Amino acid sequence: MPSHAARLLELIRSRRARPGIVGLGYVGLPLAVEFARAGYTTTGIDLDAAKIKAISEGRSYIDDVPASDVAALRAQGTLTATTNFDVVRELDTVNICVPTPLRKTKDPDLSFIVGATEAIAERLRPGMLVILESTTYPGTTDELVLPILERRGLRAGKDFFLAFSPERVDPGNRTFNTRNIPKVVGGLTQNCTMLAQALYEAATASVVPVSSPRVAEMVKLLENTFRAVNIGMVNELALMCDRLGVDVWEVIDAAATKPFGFMPFYPGPGLGGHCIPVDPFYLSWKARESGFEARFIELAGAVNSAMPHYVVSLIADALNSVRLPLNGSRVLVAGVSYKRDVDDIRESPAMDLLGLLRARGAEVAYSDPHVPTLSGRHWQDGIDLEHVDLNDALPGTYDCIVIVTDHSRFDYDRLQLAAKVVVDTRNAISAPGPNVTRIGSPRPTPAEAALSVA
Repeated sequence: MPSHAARLLELIRSRRARPGIVGLGYVGLPLAVEFARAGYTTTGIDLDAAKIKAISEGRSYIDDVPASDVAALRAQGTLTATTNFDVVRELDTVNICVPTPLRKTKDPDLSFIVGATEAIAERLRPGMLVILESTTYPGTTDELVLPILERRGLRAGKDFFLAFSPERVDPGNRTFNTRNIPKVVGGLTQNCTMLAQALYEAATASVVPVSSPRVAEMVKLLENTFRAVNIGMVNELALMCDRLGVDVWEVIDAAATKPFGFMPFYPGPGLGGHCIPVDPFYLSWKARESGFEARFIELAGAVNSAMPHYVVSLIADALNSVRLPLNGSRVLVAGVSYKRDVDDIRESPAMDLLGLLRARGAEVAYSDPHVPTLSGRHWQDGIDLEHVDLNDALPGTYDCIVIVTDHSRFDYDRLQLAAKVVVDTRNAISAPGPNVTRIGSPRPTPAEAALSVA
């Protein structure tokens, strides 16, 4: 074993290694907390001064990270945070946990990875371990990150060590978290894998080593493309059931009773979050670069991307059933975060819906107890909005309420009373009244809807 690898392994095992986390968002902060909890003096790096201030004051801005944990680790001196990349010179390991969004053309935007890697490369010293966690296409670690880190003459696998380990966090999941979700690790060399595995084993429950960074990169894309494709299939089934007058939710529940060979997925207003709407496009982009057309994946993407437009058509039809036009109607979007009981609005289909509704002339509002304000920059041609408490809404306040995110804090009985018609995209209402339209279900007749308004 090279001397640099042996020394770093001893530092990791003795808890004397100093880890650093670049990017303190939904992935980076929980990881920094786990390293600090494991006994490492851990440093977080982020250009957002507000995040650094919060951590320095012992506060958390991530729902899945209790403020008490941050405060305790700050008091112990095992968790610090800074905007200054010069601290990298003092670190032994660095995890890159920065965003990897898509451009408007659906091509990968790796500018955050490049920026972070260049900042690390300027301060890289022999014996350091660098691990990329940001979701990206197979080949990013060795094609993009490696050349940047080697610019100053140090060689990976000999002078420093490089690996990829995909983040697998699920915001809002009370069962699985950073500590107990297995960590997949693929290093550039065997020593790179061994060192990354040793680091994660100190802070997480289990580690799954694979043969290369490309395998590890592909693992993450497979996981989320699997979900995207199956959601696309069930969304298309919902459109079909709408035409056939069949309740897709009843169909799925009945199919789910089969104890083998079936896994239930559910339709919705579109994909949201930091991974599932993005990762399949990373994979299909890389496939096209290699001369391969990922037709199945791109078809699912097209189906999922069209769902907000379908929801708008449901809203228009529901309003029409009570003799109201969409243009000029008061429409409230219930839930703007991308999933239940979280505050994350990244890639939320609610953003598309708000833009489409406003473009059609609707007077839009939203209610989301997890998102107190919504900046207009988050949605096309948007305006700044504030959360509306539906508990204060009088009966018939809105012409239509569309349930986009099924938060547990919504009172769905009161919600139904607050609007003339309701469009439920999540099957959130257990006992829907005659004014409720659901995705993929038989629609109320105009007579039923009119009776509910009367």
